[in-house]
Amino acid sequence: MLMIISAWVSIFFTILLAPSKHLWALITGQGFFLAFFSMSWFFLQDFNFFNSLFLIDNISGPLSILTCWLFPLTMLASQSKLCLEPVNRQRAYIANSTFLQLTTLLAFTASDLMLFFIFFEASLVPTMIIITRWGAQERRLEAGMYLAFYTMLGAIPLMIWLIKFYSTQGSLLPTLTHPLLITQAATNYPGLFWATYNAAFLVKLPMYCLHLWLPKAHVEAPIAGSMILAGTLLKLGGYGILRTSPLLLEDTLNQTLLIMLVAILGILATALLCLRQTDLKSLIAMSSVSHMNLVVAAALICTPWSYSGAMVMMIAHGLTSSALFCLANTSYERTNSRTMILLRGTLLIFPLAGTWWLTVALFNMAIPPTINFAGEVLIMASLFSWSPVAFLIVALNLIFTTAYTLYVLWSTQRGPLPNHIKTLFPYQTREHLLFLLHTLPGFLLILKPDLIFL
Repeated sequence: MLMIISAWVSIFFTILLAPSKHLWALITGQGFFLAFFSMSWFFLQDFNFFNSLFLIDNISGPLSILTCWLFPLTMLASQSKLCLEPVNRQRAYIANSTFLQLTTLLAFTASDLMLFFIFFEASLVPTMIIITRWGAQERRLEAGMYLAFYTMLGAIPLMIWLIKFYSTQGSLLPTLTHPLLITQAATNYPGLFWATYNAAFLVKLPMYCLHLWLPKAHVEAPIAGSMILAGTLLKLGGYGILRTSPLLLEDTLNQTLLIMLVAILGILATALLCLRQTDLKSLIAMSSVSHMNLVVAAALICTPWSYSGAMVMMIAHGLTSSALFCLANTSYERTNSRTMILLRGTLLIFPLAGTWWLTVALFNMAIPPTINFAGEVLIMASLFSWSPVAFLIVALNLIFTTAYTLYVLWSTQRGPLPNHIKTLFPYQTREHLLFLLHTLPGFLLILKPDLIFL
């Protein structure tokens, strides 16, 4: 595993030494080579590797592969705008993205929970720099402040609990604590305890009511920031909940009904909010909140099916949401607007791009036999076994998700062609390749979904 980390660190030397003319080509090529190299190593280990520093299992393995795969795609997506900036700023941007990818990968693969916490928080720094320095809008500093304060305030109880757990049990290695059946001692208010120590993860996911930083961060971030934020950083919260849940007593759900109600409310409320958005990136960010609240509900149910559903949902959402942000970015680069009514009619002049929009929209709607559908079926089945009433309420989300996805397609692709977009330059091969590399893993997972089942 140190070999993998060292290989990713070598990108920093390429950033410093590569000639400016070939900087993006070299970084992207090296990113793809390292992504394939890392994925080959993970598959050779069969998701079963452990030493004193690193842990690869069925929870961390798929998320680590997703992290490695998305990095070269962010480099592909960022080139057209950033190649106009001075070379030093381009190098700084790539270095920030690389550092963010590295901290995320280390957080997913760290064997010690305190190491995981350190890298979990370290990912905040490059994210803030990317949003506040390379964000397109004037409110990017406010978005950075929201992100910093939400993340740091949520992290304090988690840090206290990890220190307390280590002082009483003498270990924070999951491989030692699980076989020995070391769990948290019973408390008077287990539901409140669960919500407090998971606050950092619930903010990162984010759970409804703790999600206000996410639309701001997405709207202000450049394309690489949005892709990594939606693709991997949100998954750190779900990973943290899944990783630490065996350390708790089993009877958690009866004490956390309020959180389950908030999560179910969040699934429906944010899906309905998507139906009245005018900003394309804001709509995609809101849909992320809706999908991640499904993961919160699945994690609370604590059954093998719900855990598998949460895992599949995170991987599927990472690919789909990242692809949606790429599609939104290509429209923004041509029109300098994210207002959906100003993008209408583009199907007439970009028919192939319309095909990509339709493909990704079908993935987002979780249409059979996509991997998104498998994740939703597992979560819905778990919900039904827990409470048929909760299942019926959450099932409304399927209608709302279909409604806002069709709303996006109708608003951006159909309708009369406005005069201001009749002279746009066509889509480049690089952009079609970017969309293909987002959708191809989704199609491959349809053929072999057991790669990401717990």
